[in-house]
Amino acid sequence: MSIRTFAATASLATSAVLAAVFAAMLAAVPPLGCTPKPQSADRAEQDIASADTGAPREPGVSGARQLTFPDRFIKAGEAYFSPDATRIIFQAIEQPAAGADPDEFYAMFVCDVVRDAAGDITGVSNIRRVSPKGSANTCGWFHPTKRDTILFASTIGAPTAENAPGYQRGTSRYRWAFPPETRIVEIDIAAARRDGTLGTALPLKTLEGDGKAYVAEGSYSSDGRFVLFCSLESGDGDLYIRDLKTGARTCVVAAPGYDGGPFFSPDGKRICYRSDRNKDNLLQVFVADLVFGSDGTITGIQNEIQLTSNEHVNWCPYFRPDGKTLVYATSEIGHRNYEVFEIVLPRSMDDAPVRRRVTEAEGADVLPVFSPDGRWMLWTGQRHEGRSSQLYVGRYRDPSRTN
Repeated sequence: MSIRTFAATASLATSAVLAAVFAAMLAAVPPLGCTPKPQSADRAEQDIASADTGAPREPGVSGARQLTFPDRFIKAGEAYFSPDATRIIFQAIEQPAAGADPDEFYAMFVCDVVRDAAGDITGVSNIRRVSPKGSANTCGWFHPTKRDTILFASTIGAPTAENAPGYQRGTSRYRWAFPPETRIVEIDIAAARRDGTLGTALPLKTLEGDGKAYVAEGSYSSDGRFVLFCSLESGDGDLYIRDLKTGARTCVVAAPGYDGGPFFSPDGKRICYRSDRNKDNLLQVFVADLVFGSDGTITGIQNEIQLTSNEHVNWCPYFRPDGKTLVYATSEIGHRNYEVFEIVLPRSMDDAPVRRRVTEAEGADVLPVFSPDGRWMLWTGQRHEGRSSQLYVGRYRDPSRTN
């Protein structure tokens, strides 16, 4: 989801969690019927544009730079690097043509990363939509070994439910729906581009989901063998792993309450995720070790550790490439100014987590991820004029080194 969403069949307590998260993230985003006029008519120029925010020095990131802009996208978010850091996959709603209404749901996009002679990320280019027109999409991810293969969650066609469950800001036209048709699909974008089917339903291969319950929040393991995802088939957010080698499907987290937003650790031995385990309308961050069978299959988890336990909403955890820390967003500073924090992962359940603040700016900063080499942090922010959700990138400030 732009917030790695979970679906409609969730409990009322879960819906309250969503309301808190979405209200914080979207309070500054105009309703879809009242979007600001484009700042520039030249979209080609915007594709390669970038903007240094000029923000004060931040604890864990430097040189924050905006990558997407309101003249092309009403909002954009939840972005991930390709394994070689030359491309980014993200979801967004484009500005409509003159006189047309904007799309109601997010589309999935892939773009190229632009760097200067020194190797610094300066912008993005060659933005192209890869999802079918009219579909609802979220949670994109690059395959670790097949360069042009990606996965994302999609309804494939237009959602059919007249009253699709989800979150709505008061009486505004803005509504974030979670259609049960959502499933995880895979596509070879190079092959689809060659045969002219890119951006249609034709090249999409369903990896998980039958269209009866929301299935999303998927990602590959580092070797490409497994897909980790969240399913609402039980009426609760549970975590599953699909073994693409054997076809086995294993539920690894089925505790009471919503469990979602999972990722494999870089070495493939652990997972991180968020949970409303206490059913107190808050989200907390967890990690757990994976249990493997003698044949390499994943059979479950062990040594689950709760990393946060407070009165705040803590979500979107993501491992650093060295696997020693993870970043996440929290409402600790305020529900209208989510910030990114980092936790040093404890070696045992008895060790207290050590953490630090990473971002410090006006406007929400959420959904942080890293480039494969750990030098760059990419996130969704609202720190610019207008406060729409857009993509940002900055150099990660490693506390163990002098930046």
